[in-house]
Amino acid sequence: MGTLPRSGRARCIVGRRRLLSRRRVAVNPPGRSQQCRAASPPPPPPYPPPFLPPVLLLLHPTYTHTPAPPPPLRPADLKGQRRQSGGGGTMPNFCAAPNCTRKSTQSDLAFFRFPRDPVRCQRWVENCRRADLEDKTPDQLNKHYRLCAKHFETSMICRSSPYRTVLRDNAVPTIFDLTSHLNNPHSRHRKRIKELSEDEIRTLKQQKIDEAFEREQATQELNESNEQNTVSEEGGEEQEEEAVPLTLEERENKDYLKSLFEILILMGKQNIPLDGHNVDELPEGIFTSDNFQALLEYRINAGDEVLRKRFEMTAVNLEYCSKTQQKQMLEICENCVREETLREVRDAHFFSIVTDEVVDIAGEEHLPVLVRFVDDSHNLREEFIGFLPYEADPEILAVKFHTTITEKWGLNMEYCRGQAYIVSSGFASKMKIVATRLLEKYPQAVYTLCSSCALNVWLAKSVPVVGVSNAMGTIEEVCCLFNQSPQLLVELDNTISVLFQNNEEKGNELKEICRSQWTGRHDIFEVLVDLMQALVLCLDAVSSDSSIRWNNFIAGRAFVLSSALTDFDFIVTIVILKNVLSFTRAFGKNLQGQTSDVFFAASSLTAVLHSLNEVMENIEVYHEFWFEEATNLAAKLDVQIKLPGKFRRAQQGNLDSEVTSENYYKEILSVPTVEHIIQELKDMFSEQHLKALKCLSLVPSVMGQLKFNTSEEHHADMYKKDLPNPDTLSAELHCWRIKWKHRGKDIELPATIYEALHLPDIKFFPNVYALLKVLCILPVMKVENEKYEIGRKRLKAYLKNTLTEQRSSNLALLNINFDIKHDLDLMVDTYIKLYPDKVEFQEDFIPSNNSEVAEDA
Repeated sequence: MGTLPRSGRARCIVGRRRLLSRRRVAVNPPGRSQQCRAASPPPPPPYPPPFLPPVLLLLHPTYTHTPAPPPPLRPADLKGQRRQSGGGGTMPNFCAAPNCTRKSTQSDLAFFRFPRDPVRCQRWVENCRRADLEDKTPDQLNKHYRLCAKHFETSMICRSSPYRTVLRDNAVPTIFDLTSHLNNPHSRHRKRIKELSEDEIRTLKQQKIDEAFEREQATQELNESNEQNTVSEEGGEEQEEEAVPLTLEERENKDYLKSLFEILILMGKQNIPLDGHNVDELPEGIFTSDNFQALLEYRINAGDEVLRKRFEMTAVNLEYCSKTQQKQMLEICENCVREETLREVRDAHFFSIVTDEVVDIAGEEHLPVLVRFVDDSHNLREEFIGFLPYEADPEILAVKFHTTITEKWGLNMEYCRGQAYIVSSGFASKMKIVATRLLEKYPQAVYTLCSSCALNVWLAKSVPVVGVSNAMGTIEEVCCLFNQSPQLLVELDNTISVLFQNNEEKGNELKEICRSQWTGRHDIFEVLVDLMQALVLCLDAVSSDSSIRWNNFIAGRAFVLSSALTDFDFIVTIVILKNVLSFTRAFGKNLQGQTSDVFFAASSLTAVLHSLNEVMENIEVYHEFWFEEATNLAAKLDVQIKLPGKFRRAQQGNLDSEVTSENYYKEILSVPTVEHIIQELKDMFSEQHLKALKCLSLVPSVMGQLKFNTSEEHHADMYKKDLPNPDTLSAELHCWRIKWKHRGKDIELPATIYEALHLPDIKFFPNVYALLKVLCILPVMKVENEKYEIGRKRLKAYLKNTLTEQRSSNLALLNINFDIKHDLDLMVDTYIKLYPDKVEFQEDFIPSNNSEVAEDA
C-alpha cells in the first residue's frame, strides 16, 4: 500500500480522534467525574466484615486497605497547596477570633462555622468585634471563617459522641480576649478589633445579662409547682426584649448591688461569718457593726464612690443591708456557684450521688451532698454541691432528697448510675431507706460503697446495736483528743516504747499508726486491740497528774475516755467486731486497690458470704473463742468482767434470771452483728452491682490477666441504653480485644480506667468509651488523680476550721468552691428581677440593742 499524502494523513487522524471521542462519551456518559474516567475502581478488600461500622473496619485484623488513586491535579489545587505551610495534608482551619492563634492542626478543639442564619450570624460578628467581617454575607462567613470551642460557654456545646461535637441551636460566642494585643503595640495584628462606643458596649453587656437571666428564670419556672406556672400554652414564641440604655439611677443601683455581692463573695471565700458579735453579750445602748457592715464601711473609707454616695447622709446606726436582703443575696450567690458545677455535670450526662456524714450547721443537722462525673477532659471529679437539711423521718428525708436534686438543682436522676452514703453511727438505717426509695424509681442508680470509706468501718457504723454505736463514738473521741495535742502523742509514744521494748519493730509501727487517721483503716479494730493497754495507761497518767503540765480540759477528757475504754462492754464489743470483720478485711481492701483488685474482689464475694454463713451456723463455738479473748484483754487491763449496769438494774426484781455474761453478749451482740453484716453485703453488692464490676474486664490490664478470654457483653446488658451504638457492641469488643492482644512488645497495657479513657484512639471505640465512663463514676471506684477529689477535702477543712454556730450553708459553698468563676452581672440582674421591691434604699433604723435585726434574720 502506498503512503498517503500529508493532507490525507491529517484527515485520517482527525477522523480517528472523533471516533475515539464518541466512544468515550458512550462509555462515560455526562455526570461521571474525571477521576472515574481516569482509573477503574480498586478491588474490594478481602473478607470485608459487613457487621462493623466504617470506623472499626480499620481495626479489623483481616482488613487490608487499598487506597484509591488521587484525582488529577488542577492549577487551582496546586495554587492551594502552595498556600499550605507544611507541604502536604489538609488546609488547617484558623480561628477568626481576635488575639486567638489556634488552628485545627495543632489542637483537638472543635471548630464551628459561622451560621447561615442572618440574625445569629450578625450576633457572632458583633461579639467578635472584627470590623473586616461586617461587610461579608452570611454565606461568605459560613464558607471561609471558623471559631474554636474556646469562645463558647460549656453549656452551649453538645457532644453527641466522643468524636462528634456540635453547637446548640441558640449558641452565641461570648468568650473573647480583646485586650492582650495592647501589651505589645508593635506587633502586626492581622485581625483588626473594632472599637465600640459606650452605648454599644452597654447594649452588648445588657444582652448577655438578659440571656443569662432568661436561662436562670427558665430553670426556676421549670422547677416551680404547676399551680405557679404562668406560661400560656397557646402563646407564640416570646419576643426578645430590646436592650434599653440604663438611666443614671439604674446604673448606680446596679453598681451598688455589685459592691454588696463582691463583699459577700469575699466573706464566703475567706470564711468570714456575717455576724461578728453576739447581740446578747453587748451592753445596752451600745451599737457595734457586724462583719458585713464593717467591710462596707471600710470600703467606703477606701474610696468606693458608689457606696459613699449611697450612705454619706445616713446615720451611724442605720442598717446598710438588712439580714433578709443578705440572705436573699447569699442564696443567689450559692445558686450561681452551684450552677457552674451542675452545668458540667449535665454536659457529662451520667453522674453518681455521694453524701457525707451528717454535720451540725448553726444548730441544725445537714447532709453534705457531692456529685461524681467525668468531665470533658476525661477526668473523674467529685465536687461538693450543697447541704440538704436532715430529717428524722427517713420517708420524708427520701422525698426531700429526691425533690432537691431533681427540682431545685435540676439534675435528671435518669442519668444517675450510683449512690453511696457515708454516715455516722445510728444514721445508716435511715439512709438505707433513702437508697431503697431511689432504687425503686431509678433501678440503674446502684447502691454501693464509697471509695473514701473503708468497708469495715462502714459496716461497723451500720450495725444496729447501741453498744456498737457507743464504741465507735468513743474510738473517734480518743483519736480526736490525741490528734489535738502533740504533747499527748509524745506521752503515748513513751508509753508504747515501754510496753514494746522487747518488740521495737511492732512499737515503731504503732507509733506511726497513731500519728495518722487510724480510725479509717481497714484493720481499725486489730490496731485498737494492740493499742488498748498503751491508751489506757497514757490516759490514766494524764488524768492523775497533779502538776500543771496538762490543762483542765485535757485532764478531764482523759479521765472520761479512760473510764470508757476500761468498761467491759466496750472491750467485748471491739473484740467481737475485730473477729467478725476479719472475714471482710481483705475483700474491703481490694475494693480500694487497683482496678484489677476491684474486678477480682467482685468474684470473691461468694467466698466471703460462705465464710460468714458458716460462722452464723456455728455461732456458739465462735462466740466462745471471742469471749475468751475479751476476758483475757480485760484481765490485762485489770477490768472486772460483769454485765452492763443497765441490764443488771433491769433484772433486779427477777430472781429467776441466770443470764451469764457470755450468753448475754452472744444474744445481744454477736448474733445480730453477724446477721447484719451478711445482709448488708448482699444489699450493697447486689447482682446488678456485681455485673457492673465485672465489666471492669474492659480495662486492658485486667483483660491481659484473663488471657484476653473475656465476655463483657454478657455483663453490659444493664448499660445497653447508655451506648451510642449498642448493635455493634459485640463486634467492637472483639476489635478492642484484638487491639491489645496483638499490641507491640513495647506497648504497656493501661492499668486503670483513667489511663484507658485518655488513650488517643479511644474515640474509635464509642461503646467502650461510654461503658468506661459509666464504670468510672461508680462510687466504689477511687479517684485516680487526687487533685480532682478536692471537694471532700475542702468540706472537711471548712467543718474543722469553722465553729458550729458560725457555719452557714450558703457561705460554705462559696468557701469550698472558691475557685469557681463568679458572674457579678448575672447575680445583680437576677436579684433585681427577683426582688424589684428590695432594690430601693431602705431607711429602716436599727434600735440600739439590735433586737429587730435578730428577728429579721
